[in-house]
Amino acid sequence: MRFVKTEELKTGMRIARPIYNKKGVLLYERDSRLTDASINSIKNFGLIGIYILEPAEPVPPMTDDDIEFERFQTVNVYALESELNSIIMMHKASPKLEMMVGEIVHTYGHLSRKINFIQNLRSSEDYVYKHSLNVAILSAMICHKMNVQPSDTRECILAALTHDIGRLMVPKNVIKDADEAEKERIYKNAEVNGYEFIENVFASTPNIKRICAQTNKVLSDFKAHVESEKVKITVGARVMLVAETYDSMTAMQLSGEPASEVEALRYLYSNPEIFHPKAVEGLVESINILGPGTAVELNTGEKALVLSVNVADILRPMVLVFATNEIIDLSNKNLYDDIEIADIMKTMDNRYAIDNDTVKKFLG
Repeated sequence: MRFVKTEELKTGMRIARPIYNKKGVLLYERDSRLTDASINSIKNFGLIGIYILEPAEPVPPMTDDDIEFERFQTVNVYALESELNSIIMMHKASPKLEMMVGEIVHTYGHLSRKINFIQNLRSSEDYVYKHSLNVAILSAMICHKMNVQPSDTRECILAALTHDIGRLMVPKNVIKDADEAEKERIYKNAEVNGYEFIENVFASTPNIKRICAQTNKVLSDFKAHVESEKVKITVGARVMLVAETYDSMTAMQLSGEPASEVEALRYLYSNPEIFHPKAVEGLVESINILGPGTAVELNTGEKALVLSVNVADILRPMVLVFATNEIIDLSNKNLYDDIEIADIMKTMDNRYAIDNDTVKKFLG
């Protein structure tokens, strides 16, 4: 499966992720082949791109958790759009927003198992809503793994749902003729200005603004944050720094390609002064990364298949090298210290398709 920008879509390509309309109605199922009509529909929806199956790639199986996750995203993203637009108009939050926070906590704030974090399809029109919802879901799971207090968890999720509201308040005519760099500058300023709006709307819970502002400040200027004296960062901001960065990196981009889960995780690990290790581990313990059956590229240039997860170090699992049929346990640094996973395979051309049952059978 690979991400393809809308302008690069061609008839005959097979859809890897279902496509829904704005009311949550399924329009195109997985494994549907693109036609001229469907490509035009995707363009009309304003989608940045979609995920495509390789020519010989089987349709990946979907677990009950996967189906529920996509349903949850589809239903709640439009509910969030309605709520945020209502807040902007009425200058106050309705009880529905608090109910959404409760539903996120109930569904993803108590999980005892990992789930597949499935990135949704996005357009420039719905990017903020889908990003905010995903950050809230990730935050709920991380808070659970970190044993964050329920009240702090709810504040963190509420901050995640509303942190980009300033971007939604930018009039379209202001950015109509701006280039990408100018648009981003305008949006960044609006985002910061939006925190004052958040403070007024949630006057009884000042931590909402504090979490948003601290997260933005750290992400906007890493160097200043690292070099400054230790500042008391709220637990909500520690969590949201990880959730915000992970979703931003792995989601489809308005420009460029999304980063893989491995790239994003390696980035989080390499900046412990910014991304609290406990929050990063909370993420790792919540979602499947480099699970059995994942095709990867090693730093040696060889292609391999993940056979089993290394709980102690998620980036060093046991793998089967395709070319030599050799099993390498990357957790054994005495033997394989110079070998590591470079990335997840970006294309599955020339790979062997092996499902989880085959992997289990191979391992005995």
